[in-house]
Amino acid sequence: MTRILTMQDLSCVGQCSLTVALPILSACGVEASVLPSAVLSTHTGGFTGFTFRDLTEDIPGILDHWVSESLDFAALYTGYLGSQRQIELVGEVQQRVLQEGAPSFIDPAMADNGQLYVGFDEDYVEAMKGLIAKADVALPNITEACFLTGESYHEQGDLEWYEFLCHQLMASGTKCVVLTGAAIDDETTGVLVVTQEGAEHYRHRRIEKGAHGTGDIFASAFVGSVMRGASLIQAAQIAADFTVDAIELTNQDPSHWYGARFEPCLGGLIDRVEAVCNL
Repeated sequence: MTRILTMQDLSCVGQCSLTVALPILSACGVEASVLPSAVLSTHTGGFTGFTFRDLTEDIPGILDHWVSESLDFAALYTGYLGSQRQIELVGEVQQRVLQEGAPSFIDPAMADNGQLYVGFDEDYVEAMKGLIAKADVALPNITEACFLTGESYHEQGDLEWYEFLCHQLMASGTKCVVLTGAAIDDETTGVLVVTQEGAEHYRHRRIEKGAHGTGDIFASAFVGSVMRGASLIQAAQIAADFTVDAIELTNQDPSHWYGARFEPCLGGLIDRVEAVCNL
């Protein structure tokens, strides 16, 4: 099996970050190893009084041990990184424990709805720009793409503007951009995949009421699909449809406010990956 490494935080309760990435990557048929950046009792969206333990200082020792055991990984997938120091450590991960030619999938999980997440500032954005420049595939939403390029945020644009944002990111060194939330009308939203060869847009139904962790759900399904052999646009379609399924199911249960109920949808994800990749 293909073994990949995902580096992000672990929220013990709440469907996001590693609690999302592990089962979704596994369902796609790849072996998922983890490098937790922090441990929280719950995620920070709607919970109060949560605990937080920063694991930054543990990361170099973990890398040392992996190197001593000759462990390496076929890809790197990063999610939420809590500090500039953790962004710097991604470079050490890339240099020390990735196989030659292993791709890096970077989700710059730092902003949404026109605003940076609490605790992040312009210095963090500058550090993330440096990391995105080294990405084989960057997975920003519209807000993150605007912060990373210095462009003014618009909730909705047209394909020309979305492609402009992606090409701005690629000018810094990013090889491919997968832009989520690329809506061109009020009824649908979409994913735009831009490479040096061109751009492809996948439009799907828009659901007004979202859920916590859907960015992590999309990114995990996308990475898992690519690592099983799907093309970038096929992976975007698989991940988008899976995320919509999870949101629809979640909205049927008003008491489930803290995340998206993706688990009952994993069978559908497996079917989609099998259909595309002939597993």
